[in-house]
Amino acid sequence: MKFLQMCGATVALLCGASAVAAQDLTVLEQWETDHTQVFDATDVTLAELQWIARPLVVFADTPNDPRFRQQMDLLTDRFDDLAERDVIVFADTDPDGASELRLRLRPRGYMMALVAKDGTVAFRKPSPWSVREITRSIDKMPLRQQEIEDRRLIGQ
Repeated sequence: MKFLQMCGATVALLCGASAVAAQDLTVLEQWETDHTQVFDATDVTLAELQWIARPLVVFADTPNDPRFRQQMDLLTDRFDDLAERDVIVFADTDPDGASELRLRLRPRGYMMALVAKDGTVAFRKPSPWSVREITRSIDKMPLRQQEIEDRRLIGQ
């Protein structure tokens, strides 16, 4: 993974899966087996994730950007809360790259963006957000409200 090479051991710990095992599985398959991974934004298209997951993309011009590092620390501290809401985390620290996510979301420097399950951009943030702030925003979305209600009905 390109992101692993750029950030070294810090992100290797975040990603959890070995690069060798990752070669045989799609990003979605890797995420379904381990929701605590951070993926390279160049490895996926939004169409692959539509109606399955909510992509949370963290952009920066360099992996050394303090806001990028702070955001990644905030996310990795509470991956379980994100996984409960079907959030898949992507990182893109290559401003010259042409990932679909970078072309679609057009970040300038640091930016975090959440894409809803239907493919629309739910929000863009110019500074790091805590997982609590992210999950509260997700929990207000109509589709998330329906997911909560469906789980409640199934649990009865």
